[in-house]
Amino acid sequence: MLLVRMNFLQLLSRKPERLEMIFQLRCCKKQFPYMCLATSACLYSKKKKVNGYEQVDQEKYKSLVYSVTSYKASAQTPETILEEDGLLYGQPLKHAPPNEAETNTPKNWVPLINPNKRAPLLDSDSSLPMKIALQKTKIPSVTRILQQTIPPQQAFYLERWKQKMILELGKDGFAEYTKNLFLQGELFHAALESMFLPEDLATKEQGEDTAISGYLTSVQHVLKDISEVKVLESAVQHETLQYLGLVDCVAKYRGQLCVIDWKTSEKLKPSLKSTFDNPLQVAAYVGAINHDANYDFQVSCGLIVVAYKNGCPAHPHFMDPDLCSQYWNKWLLRLEEYMDKTDPN
Repeated sequence: MLLVRMNFLQLLSRKPERLEMIFQLRCCKKQFPYMCLATSACLYSKKKKVNGYEQVDQEKYKSLVYSVTSYKASAQTPETILEEDGLLYGQPLKHAPPNEAETNTPKNWVPLINPNKRAPLLDSDSSLPMKIALQKTKIPSVTRILQQTIPPQQAFYLERWKQKMILELGKDGFAEYTKNLFLQGELFHAALESMFLPEDLATKEQGEDTAISGYLTSVQHVLKDISEVKVLESAVQHETLQYLGLVDCVAKYRGQLCVIDWKTSEKLKPSLKSTFDNPLQVAAYVGAINHDANYDFQVSCGLIVVAYKNGCPAHPHFMDPDLCSQYWNKWLLRLEEYMDKTDPN
């Protein structure tokens, strides 16, 4: 019965004039049927037009709804996209200024690997690492060249750190602090040297210093991967480019012959970038060894080991041949900059 009535109402709803006529006739005879008819029609229409979004907190999402409903989509072309990007981000630079440190080619380019040096037919039987004393000379050192050509941004941060430390410790306190840092570095290097030398030549008392115990603990996992030490605390000089330096170590790290540079730090340096100019220093030493007649071998890799005072595991940063070549080119640019600054003409 209910289904029949609903179908009847649907037919009537399609022709409102008939519904109005029946409505008037029924209303004149009896009021009750009229009320039933009106109520049924009202309920039916409400069920048909139920909108679930009316239950949503409209005030809460008012701004979101407005932004969506007021947006008029339009077909986009590359020209319109470019125009919108120009309004949002500004016009692109058609000719961006190149980064000289990365794109320039050194005027006096010298290869990292010496093509004129030949490896010996037989490996040296000496079990002692090479150790050549650094002589006083007018030839600039790698450290001096990097200090004189430090980038402005790096110099700014270094000076800000210095002023902050002076504010906390005072000038005398800061001088004492830096003095202790250099002393700890020397003791750390001496202790490592003792580890790589035969027992009869090692300086045992160096390894017992409590000031460097944390650093030594820090590098233990790295030392397990080092073998065949060839050089320890030895002077190197690039015979063509005329600069010199003191190499910490040359040995194999996981089977690759590397120039190894030991660094101490109180702060974590988990990335190569966080070591600042150290990669340039290593690349400079690699090139110097390859162009120094005192060494009958060549190196193409580098390793920077950052040891920590609190004893947490050191970070070893390995530099493969490609990475060494990249930093070698950057080093040549810094060397040219230094030569230009110090050239009296």
